[in-house]
Amino acid sequence: MARLASMKMKRNSVLPGFGLSLGFTMFYISILVILPLSMIFINSVTVEWSKIWGTISDPRVVASYKLSFGSAFSAAFINVIFGVLIAWVLVRYPFPGRKIIDGLVDLPFALPTAIAGIALTTLYTENGWVGQFLSFKVAFTPLGITLALTFIGLPFVVRTVQPVLQSLDKEIEEASASLGANRSQTFVKVIFPELMPAALTGFALAFARALGEYGSVVFIAGNMPMRTEITPLLIMTKLEQYDYAGATAIAAVMLIFSFTILLIINVLQWWTNRKFI
Repeated sequence: MARLASMKMKRNSVLPGFGLSLGFTMFYISILVILPLSMIFINSVTVEWSKIWGTISDPRVVASYKLSFGSAFSAAFINVIFGVLIAWVLVRYPFPGRKIIDGLVDLPFALPTAIAGIALTTLYTENGWVGQFLSFKVAFTPLGITLALTFIGLPFVVRTVQPVLQSLDKEIEEASASLGANRSQTFVKVIFPELMPAALTGFALAFARALGEYGSVVFIAGNMPMRTEITPLLIMTKLEQYDYAGATAIAAVMLIFSFTILLIINVLQWWTNRKFI
């Protein structure tokens, strides 16, 4: 009986069997992900530890860590708030031009990041179209970096949350209201638990995308050491100086911290799924 079920499963399967599929999967991931990342650590360990520590603990490099991680986290947090709001409007409210706005959400995916950086810099410099009306500086400050990272990370949150909202029945909200819950109680106890896993996933994707961003940031940052210099720029500077060991050492630190943060986010997402679902 079990043999017949196994034969039927194999006959109805569109893709190859589990063993062959797993082999192709591991081979593909190894070539594209594991092998390139492992080279970062291999190149780093070829140099003396004292030199590696001197590179990664340099005050200029440490300042770039703080700026890169802080700006990426801030941008991802902002995108979670406004990305959920945008997804809600696009799903729940019909209005003229909705499809156009829905298409514009994907524009940061298609737009070259360098063009985005130049456009944002042009807008937010002190004499720019928007910057001239502001009483504070945006371009060439950490605020400008956060703005650029928010721009490139927004689609990740919207496109992650949007399908969840589309599958969420309005009848659930109506049932909550019929039981006497107000709008805030309905959101906190009914809608929020459904959106939380998707919002965490969008946050993780936006954070990871922002952390390694270079093109849109390098123009609006100003690249002032100890103030507006991001870590990817320092890595590029090391490569231009043919200091490959120093560049890979800084990249390894970024990789370790990024993996740790993403692991924490995934654990939170798993815990949220267990608690609310």
